[in-house]
Amino acid sequence: MTYYFNPDEKLTLAKIQEIIDNHYTLALSDEAAARIQKCRDYLNHKMETQKEPIYGVTTGFGSLCNISISKEQLSQLQKNLVMSHACGVGDEVPAEVVRLMLLLKAQNFCFGYSGAQLQTVQRLIDCYNNDVLPVVYQQGSLGASGDLCPLANLMLPAILGMGDVYYKGQRTDAQEVYRQLGWQPIELQSKEGLALLNGTQFMSSYAVWSLLKAQRLSRQADLILSLSLDAFDGRIEPFYESLHMVRPHRGQLETAEAVRRYTEGSQIIARHKEHVQDPYSFRCAPQVHGAAKDTIRYVASVVETEINSTTDNPIVLPDDDMVISGGHFHGEPLAMVLDFLAIAVAELGSISERRTYQLIDAKRGLPSFLVAKPGLNSGFMIPQYAAASIVSQTKQLCTPCSVDSITSSQNQEDLVSMGGNAATKCFRVMENVERVLAIELFNAAQALDFRHQEGLKSSPCIEQLVADYRKVVPFVDIDTVMYRLIHASVNFLQTMKIA
Repeated sequence: MTYYFNPDEKLTLAKIQEIIDNHYTLALSDEAAARIQKCRDYLNHKMETQKEPIYGVTTGFGSLCNISISKEQLSQLQKNLVMSHACGVGDEVPAEVVRLMLLLKAQNFCFGYSGAQLQTVQRLIDCYNNDVLPVVYQQGSLGASGDLCPLANLMLPAILGMGDVYYKGQRTDAQEVYRQLGWQPIELQSKEGLALLNGTQFMSSYAVWSLLKAQRLSRQADLILSLSLDAFDGRIEPFYESLHMVRPHRGQLETAEAVRRYTEGSQIIARHKEHVQDPYSFRCAPQVHGAAKDTIRYVASVVETEINSTTDNPIVLPDDDMVISGGHFHGEPLAMVLDFLAIAVAELGSISERRTYQLIDAKRGLPSFLVAKPGLNSGFMIPQYAAASIVSQTKQLCTPCSVDSITSSQNQEDLVSMGGNAATKCFRVMENVERVLAIELFNAAQALDFRHQEGLKSSPCIEQLVADYRKVVPFVDIDTVMYRLIHASVNFLQTMKIA
């Protein structure tokens, strides 16, 4: 199947998930190709007829914007830009994020406001379709004049045939891959280097990945909460719809409804309770999980606006006969919501760890540390330690990046977003919370098996979840090597199907 870039159709998160899941190839629609060519033709004409310098087209960049460049040097100017800006350091960007960068950069160009050549955009699509993935590094972006550094590392191999790529599972020199595929480096025309590097596709690709993960984690958190609630012998009344209608936040209502649905038919939830209320980590879960849902929804609206926008600079407006140097590359909209998303999902991890602790605390008929012979066996003592450690690290990662700035480019770029840092730390928060939820699932399934020993069953939904889980993570009768089981629990969450 093929996804056709169309400037008149909105690219949604759901569509991106579909592209990923179904391994779509990419292609330009006729409308997208026409807009790209129209913009390039207009820019070429503008350069021939306008005497005044045009930023980034006939001038240097950043604080060098007042230096004019001769027509004969314009192509070298753009090539120099890509080479000099490819300064990425640190860990490599994961392959799935690099694919998104290629996809979203092509999407950015299809609106026809960037001045890129058609063959330049097509090369990005060819890299995606042939799984030629440039080696990009996580550190280097200020999220200000776009993601200059990581986008330069993306474009160096993809467009110029320089640097390193992954191809057929192997890291290799881009020149060798070009030879195998019969490709030639693209000779950049005016503004193209700037169009390739100015933009928010490093931040927005991480944002898309994190949002897709956050949406999944939110659903899984509700399901695991329901299992823990039953295993803890918790009360269902805090999840009644009538209660939440008097404070009808959408996410709160959705969480309460999900728990009622997941626990429907449970013998445990229906039996008489001696205790009159549950700890906050159970009783207030609709409020906490719900607030995270509402935040995820808001962040998604911002990110979908961003990926359906032109974010490089200058913006070429053929119909208005203008080339305007503005600030659409600035990452502040993404930086703020990436910070917000990290905080929201971190709370799913914080409340999850608290439920894990409640399950091992020898309450409501459950044994200490969820093991039959505590003392001789430590049981589930240390998985909670691991979750607590991860939660603590996650809290530290949630210090906002978007409130920081360091001036650059000889004070021309004097307020930067630090959105690149917000993006990479948000990615780490998603991974951390997934591990914390996996540890809660590990504990909750163990606790429910003790309820089974009492002759009690949970709901059909939860019993099926645990039956599937038990195919990869067994009940722990006596002490065993736990890290393998925790890793298996993480993998279960990553691969499970959830409505």
